[in-house]
This record gives sequence, C-alpha cells and structure tokens, in this order.
Amino acid sequence: MNELFDITIIGGGPAGLYSAFYSGLREMKTKIIESQDTLGGKVRIYPEKRIWDVGGLKPILAQEFCENLIEQGLTFNPTVCLNQKVETIDKDENLFVITTEDGNRHYTKAVILANGGGIITPQKLEVEGAQKYELKNLHYTVGRLERFRGRHVLISGGGNTAVDWAVELMYVAKSVTVIYRKEELSAHEAQVKKLQENGVNIILNAKITCLHPNEEKDCIDAVEIAVNGSHQRVEVDDVLINHGYQRESSVSFTPGLEPKKQGEYFESTGKGALSTEGLFAAGDNIVYDGKVYLLLGAFQDAVNAVNSAKQYIDPSSYPSGMVSSHNEVFKARNEKLIREQHGVPILSESV
Repeated sequence: MNELFDITIIGGGPAGLYSAFYSGLREMKTKIIESQDTLGGKVRIYPEKRIWDVGGLKPILAQEFCENLIEQGLTFNPTVCLNQKVETIDKDENLFVITTEDGNRHYTKAVILANGGGIITPQKLEVEGAQKYELKNLHYTVGRLERFRGRHVLISGGGNTAVDWAVELMYVAKSVTVIYRKEELSAHEAQVKKLQENGVNIILNAKITCLHPNEEKDCIDAVEIAVNGSHQRVEVDDVLINHGYQRESSVSFTPGLEPKKQGEYFESTGKGALSTEGLFAAGDNIVYDGKVYLLLGAFQDAVNAVNSAKQYIDPSSYPSGMVSSHNEVFKARNEKLIREQHGVPILSESV
C-alpha cells in the first residue's frame, strides 16, 4: 500500500501552508497536494501589493510575505506534491483515498480542504487575435511594477483588483487609463477616489472591440474601444485585463461522502470540522457564524482544523497545541537560533 499520512492538505495557499505548519507542530505526518506548479495560492497574483492587516507584521509586499509563508509552512518537512489536481476523494474503511488527475492515489487518516475557491484562471479577453499578444504586452496580472515604468497603460475592468492595479501603477506608469463596461466602478470607494484625485483617465460604459498591432514590434500599438455607441482609439504600451476569474473546483467526492454546503461554501462547525467525519476545512471555502474572509481568518481556520483533526485521529490528545515558547518541538530549533545569534558553534545540524 502507498505511504500513509495522518493529514493530507488539499491546497497550498495561506490556509494550506499554515495548516501544514500547525500539523507539524502537533507532530503529525503531513502531505500537501497543490494543483499549481508552486505554493502560495492567490497571494501570488499580487506580488507587489502591500499587506497591512496581518497581526505583528509591518506592511510587507505580497511576494515577500508569500516566501515567508512557504518557509514557515515547510518547517516540519511535509511531503509536497505540486502539479497534481485532485479528482476524487473516497473512503476505504477508516482511510481516505485521494486520487489525482495523473492517477496517483494518496492515503490519509484525515483530510483538510484548503483549496479556497478552487483553481483560479483569469477570464481572457474575447477579442480576435488577443492570445497572440499574451507574451508581449497583453497581461492578466501585474508582476513587477517596474515593468510598466514610463509606459502608457490601459486597464480593462472596474472591480477591486483592476482598480488596485491602477492605484499601484499610477505612481510608475506615464499614464493610466481605466475602462469599464458599467456605469460606475464597483471597487472600494477609497481606491476609486485615489484614481479620481490623481487624474487617472476613467472611461465608463466602454469595452475593447479591437486590438491594433504594431507589425514591426509584434505587439499591441493601440486598442479600439466602444463607448456609448461610438468608437475611440487609445494608444497604449501595455494592456491589462481584469475581467474576473473562472473558478474550477478541484475536489469531487464519491457518492455519500460530500460534506454539506451552503451555495459554494462547505458548512463548518467553526472548529474546522465538516459534516463528513474525518474531513476538515480552512480558508475561503467554508462558512460559519463569525467567519472572517481575510488572511488572519485563514490562519485561525487552519489551527482549528488541525486541532480537530488531531483529536479525530487520537481522541486522547490535548484539544490544542502548546504555545511555541513552551513546545518541545521547538527546543532544538530555538537552541540553534540562540547559538547563531551569539556566534556560538552549533553542536548538531540535525535541526
């Protein structure tokens, strides 16, 4: 039989990574299965966005936060399976059997679903020839802001993500134009106000109808937009598209095993447990009274899910993990850090 794990976590974003950390802290054999080719989840969509609302952290770029989160999540060396999309979850007596798209079968005592809204794929621009420029100057996410310095940028979209991009880019781009198909932007008022106060060109009731290429440079030279029945040409260096995301659930269950749901969300007890015994969840895929859909909420969900899973596996275990300052699993690691701090030779490399 394949190797057996105590906990298998589906999803390698913030909720999944903190679940892996806390599962290791509670001395359980842990595996992460992630459908993408890297860990980090949705945080990777906005690498240069500043995160302010995580307790104990100064404002930090999402990219740096993501790197720290991954390092923390791998503290206790969980097994990590990347590029493996989960197809089904089944149960064989007291063990769960997770089958991935490549045919691999993973055996585990408990499962934590930390896959958020599922696999996220940007909605593509439905204009003839658009795909040709995706590796040129047509973008569906913002990587490095510096890439857009001194350039004329057009952003299509009016939700929070599109407007957040516009706010970030107005400090580095030569010009920013935002077009949106509706009568007003749907983003947070404070961000919209920033655009207005800084003279960002906002065109409403508008959509891209045609891309005009620069044949010599093989890139987009201008876009044609329809505005209230008329057409307008806008010269551009870069086009950013944020028309939302397609969400594909990466988990299905054999008959009788699927937990109860409210719409797209799994019903949770608030302690991470789902209606199917042995299944737990953390992050944006669950609903319960008092649920917080922020990073800090994902971390609390992770702790609750792991503690509940621990007691499911071992009913005699303590209901929560010991704080790190008194936890034996950190004793050797703390010793190593103290020795490094004071320049004292490290006695063993086993930590």
